[in-house]
Amino acid sequence: MSMVEKSFPVSWDQFHRDARALAWRLASVQPEGWRAIVCITRGGLVPAAIISRELGIRLIETVCVASYHDYSEQGELQILKTIDEKLLTDEGRGILIVDDLTDTGKTAGVVRQMLPKAHFATVYAKPKGRPLVDTFITEVSQDTWIFFPWDLGLSFQAPIGKGTPG
Repeated sequence: MSMVEKSFPVSWDQFHRDARALAWRLASVQPEGWRAIVCITRGGLVPAAIISRELGIRLIETVCVASYHDYSEQGELQILKTIDEKLLTDEGRGILIVDDLTDTGKTAGVVRQMLPKAHFATVYAKPKGRPLVDTFITEVSQDTWIFFPWDLGLSFQAPIGKGTPG
């Protein structure tokens, strides 16, 4: 993370509210229900669990994509686990792809190629990845680093403004 990036810490409560809001939107997108969720690991695991509960979706599949990087730049993508062939029929129509965030859109692009007719949903979106997502809740600037609750511990936070008395 470079020095110019903004930080956006997300609490468990906030993430749960945002994921439920996403489920609410998705319920009206596909009123007849979704065939399955394809969750992009690891970030998509938590929102997929919440959405599956809210929408009564029992079939959850994972696609495992690794990006080897140093947290400042996304590197080469590698598919560690692909999607079950039964879900690849009809180009993914009726399938819901879930992730926590679309950042550069590289991972989203790889999964979109596998399921071009699926509906792609993320809780958060950045401008570069946003065109690949059909439904999301909150957009943040490209230079914002989202700290998810599973990545956080309790610690002191410096004031946002420089020179703000402590």
